[in-house]
Amino acid sequence: MNKPQTVDDYLEGFVGQARELLEQLHTLARETVPDASEAIKWGHPAWVHPSGTILFVISGHAKHANFTFTPSTREAFVLELGDLETGKGSIKLPYDRPVPTDLLRRMIAYRVREHEDDGVLWM
Repeated sequence: MNKPQTVDDYLEGFVGQARELLEQLHTLARETVPDASEAIKWGHPAWVHPSGTILFVISGHAKHANFTFTPSTREAFVLELGDLETGKGSIKLPYDRPVPTDLLRRMIAYRVREHEDDGVLWM
């Protein structure tokens, strides 16, 4: 399999529930940060602030997608993440559960603000 060159290329590598969820995340990201550019970073879709700083990355896996922010963004919402598994800055989104779109929109807005107001860069 060739490495994806665009987010659309990346999404084409998935089918079924995985593809549906990743497309939802793609749409959510485009709507929430329309000024950010899309790029492939480390083989995964990333959204990049006009300043050049990565805001967040999504990735598809066997049973879940990851939405990865900075650790500080994830930490700011730790009480709202409930039973979702998390990593350093990532949130696991199982393919068989609804996407927490309202929470993700607020996390994206927080991430943009922490970069623009506080100068928080990528990991």
